[in-house]
Amino acid sequence: MGIANNMKSIKRLPQVDGELGWYLTAPNVDCKIGKALKGERVADIAIIGAGFTGLAAAERLQELYPDKTIAVVEALDVGQGTSGRNAGFIIDLPHNVDAKENNEAEDFQLYALNQFAIARLYERMQKYSINCLWHQAGKYMVAREDKNVAGLDAFERTLKKRDFAYQHLNRGELAQKLGTEYYQEGIFTPGNVLMNPAALVRGLALGLQQHIDVYTHSPVIGIEYGDVHQIHTVGGVLRAKTIVQTMSSFSEETGLVKNKIAPVFTYGSLTDPLPESLLQKHFQGIEPWGLTSAHPAGTTVRFTPDKRILVRNILEFNPRLASTAEVRNQAWQQHRQSFVARFPFLEHVDFQYTWGGLLAVTMNHNSVFEKLADNVYGICGCNGVGVAKGTYLGYYMAEMMHGNQSKELAFIQATSHANRIPPEPFRSVGARYQIKREQTAAGMDI
Repeated sequence: MGIANNMKSIKRLPQVDGELGWYLTAPNVDCKIGKALKGERVADIAIIGAGFTGLAAAERLQELYPDKTIAVVEALDVGQGTSGRNAGFIIDLPHNVDAKENNEAEDFQLYALNQFAIARLYERMQKYSINCLWHQAGKYMVAREDKNVAGLDAFERTLKKRDFAYQHLNRGELAQKLGTEYYQEGIFTPGNVLMNPAALVRGLALGLQQHIDVYTHSPVIGIEYGDVHQIHTVGGVLRAKTIVQTMSSFSEETGLVKNKIAPVFTYGSLTDPLPESLLQKHFQGIEPWGLTSAHPAGTTVRFTPDKRILVRNILEFNPRLASTAEVRNQAWQQHRQSFVARFPFLEHVDFQYTWGGLLAVTMNHNSVFEKLADNVYGICGCNGVGVAKGTYLGYYMAEMMHGNQSKELAFIQATSHANRIPPEPFRSVGARYQIKREQTAAGMDI
């Protein structure tokens, strides 16, 4: 199959960065999803990316256009990309990783959109009988160091002003809830959901493939834009009148999104289920929980429903869009330090999985949500809160394409203007300096 001279070639492709713990432990990991795209195929609408954003767009488009052929193209297996590598939080409230100063009306609108996303995901989980360890567990935001307690205080002021439900906990109260005495203060909010993200996104794809074409293990190596777009993969080509690009940190590879995304790797490690003897001794009566740090660069930790412990930290600006074994080993070493500091009684427990995943960060924390060219639409830049945000952005992109107007869509359009990031070398120098400063400031909260 020839490659046209005017095709926009895509050089950097998604890869499996380590041992993907959520994917490998997902109850539905052995279920086959889709097939590789081979030869020539045709669709009315093609979606690039089978994560939460792409699948939400695909589902809503199928509802709005039941007579059209819709295809989703995924570079890896479903659940091996960004959507299956995150910490497994579906966050209802404005979050510190996505931190920016919003007015009260914006906060309530964001809260309503997050609630919409959670409800829609819950409905699909039930509809498709997805076993993803879904747990309405809430979320703890915690601080170890005095200097980071200020972040908690600011969060509490916002919660109180907005009349959002929360509970302020001291060291002893936290220890009773978490099984560790590491943190001195925390704030609990009840609306967050915890789950295995790879299992959830795979379950969505398994359900949707009854109605749409899903092509997996089909990395896009080039796109010819025209009256009929041609999406070239390794082994085939998909022709479609309309394209929706949900490519996260790889979005700028197509050339239609420029100088908007700072790709940042973060790393996670996951244990095997803890033995019953340790559970009885150290976690008796403790419910599954998840916590984030009061400092944006601090460590995220989870105690899962299947009795594993997740540790996630380390931020690395990475324009290569791929991690290395050396960096993953460095992350593993940091994870061990963070893990033992919090759970010294688990020092002999090993991590079974360590992996890296990309955050698509924008300068002002606004997402890209727009028509990029004739019959080409793009969504990217969820800034670390993509399970909920990606779900509602995908849904409302389909609404926009159909011409449906709503206050929700108007709000998304008004607040989705990602600022331009300076070009290289200024982007790399600035990003690395900022990350180093933030990680140093986090101190023992890493």
